[in-house]
Amino acid sequence: MANSETIFAPSNATLEIAVLVLPRASILEVASVLDPIRSANRHLGREGFRWRVVSPDGGPVPLTCGIELPAKGGLAAAEGADVLIAVAGYGQSEGAPRNVIAGLRRMAGRFRAVGGVDAGPWVLARAGLLDGHRATVHWEDMEDFAAAFPAVDVVADRYVVSRNRFTAGGAVPAADLMLHLIGSRCGAGVAGQVADSFLYDARADGARPQRTGLVPGARDPRLSAALTLMSRHLEEPLSLERIAQDQGVGVRRLEQVFRDGLGQGPGAAYLELRLQGARRMMADTAHPVQEIALRFGFSDQSSFSRAFRRRFGHPPRAMRSARTGTG
Repeated sequence: MANSETIFAPSNATLEIAVLVLPRASILEVASVLDPIRSANRHLGREGFRWRVVSPDGGPVPLTCGIELPAKGGLAAAEGADVLIAVAGYGQSEGAPRNVIAGLRRMAGRFRAVGGVDAGPWVLARAGLLDGHRATVHWEDMEDFAAAFPAVDVVADRYVVSRNRFTAGGAVPAADLMLHLIGSRCGAGVAGQVADSFLYDARADGARPQRTGLVPGARDPRLSAALTLMSRHLEEPLSLERIAQDQGVGVRRLEQVFRDGLGQGPGAAYLELRLQGARRMMADTAHPVQEIALRFGFSDQSSFSRAFRRRFGHPPRAMRSARTGTG
């Protein structure tokens, strides 16, 4: 049985980390886990952290950018590490290799802590490793994740530490999490030096919501606030009057804020958010078209299909046909 002491506590001991990278993870997710601890070693002048990359089959892992990431071996090569972190991207909501799930379930107790990044929590949850824990996942998957795993307390935070489990909602929150780990073990000064090395704002709190604004650098904060409000009400769209009221302005002023910042009105921007969300779900899941239509605020499948075709030039089902190779 692994040492049960938390890894998020002051220590001079070297922390051994095994990073399980699944196919279609992004290079940014991997870098957000590994580069902060690599930089921490540089500033410490010693090996505060040691790591190895493992893969489901022991071979190189294809990432979304087309690069293949070398691995030290399969999941068995994680044996002896203090920590295991599963990094996963597209497609993990649909499942993960059975040997990986079985291996995680069998080996989990040998690690002091187990974590997941982006879609990595799907992999851990399928192995039953998040039951009874608080956890987060990428915001696009949060509703499906909560429905699939009712024994997990799902929250919309950037990252979550729950006893000997930790999860991060994406690549940048993973960097936040690793800086938290570095600060907890090596001190805030070292974490600050690491953040400065990457010109990174290290003030991010894990409890902050994943989506705090959709227009970085927007001059009018009401634009980002209104878009964030819209993004939280995609299934039952709010009226423009309600959105304007929330921002303390009238509808005409809201229209001007959107046209100044985006070059389009709030109605068009709201529809774009809904259609882009539906498009991602069509591409990344097997949910029925009718269900996706309802989830993104369309009264029926036909109205959704018409809006989708106008925006993207093809009906929703064409994405499924292209993905599966069927006509």
